[in-house]
Order: sequence, then structure tokens, then C-alpha cells
Amino acid sequence: MAYWLLKSEPSDYSYDDLIRDRQTIWDGVNNNLALKYMRTMKPGDLALIYHTGKERRAVGIAEVISNPYPDPALDEERRTVVDVKAVRSLPKPVSLKAIKVKNAEDNSFDGFELLRIGRLSAVPVSEEHWQLIVNMAEATDN
Repeated sequence: MAYWLLKSEPSDYSYDDLIRDRQTIWDGVNNNLALKYMRTMKPGDLALIYHTGKERRAVGIAEVISNPYPDPALDEERRTVVDVKAVRSLPKPVSLKAIKVKNAEDNSFDGFELLRIGRLSAVPVSEEHWQLIVNMAEATDN
């Protein structure tokens, strides 16, 4: 199993929308590197859903439930999508600011693609970084 972070502008499609819909096609990815990452996703992989814009925070977990395939809404083979389903909301959202503060304290997020290449809408997450974010979401002190 691999771990990912998928970004969405909450005014376009929020994690609450995914909970309501139960599953959706994850589309709208344009960047070549982000598309490359999407093409390596597999059913059973988990993804943090990250709200962009003013929120800038991880808010929930989704599961990839399909292999990558060409976006059916577009006539463009390279535009890859996957189907995802809602798993659970994070007990507390984990903000980009909190991740940066934690990294400044102990470098625990060094190499994290969200910090390294922040503009990408789909990035891999190491198992270590995944666990750190989940622990931050479950902590009672932040």
C-alpha cells in the first residue's frame, strides 16, 4: 500500500462532498509530475485529502478504489484520474502551518513533497510522514 496527498479547493469539492457522495472520480490534475504520481496509484492506497485556498490543511482520509484511467470527460489520454472513496475525517485537521512548525522543531517533515513542491495537487507521502500527520490529527495538544 502507498500513501498520497490529494489537494482540492474546498469551494469546488470538499471532503464533506466526498463523504456525501461516498466516492468520486478524482480529476482535475494537470501537472505532468502530479499526473505521473496519479498513474502509479493502486486500489487500496490511502490518500490524505488536503483543502487548499484559505484552509491549507489535511482534513480527511480517502481510499483509492480503481486503477488509474484516462479522464472520461476529456478527449486526452494523458489526463489520468482515479476513483476514491471516503474513509474517515481526521479528528482534527492538520494545517500546513502546523506541519511547517513541526518540521522547524525537529526536521521530521524533511523531504515531504507538500513542503518541497507545494504546488502539486497529487504527491506521495512516506509512511513516516503519513503516521506523523495522523498522530498530529489525533493529538489532544495541538
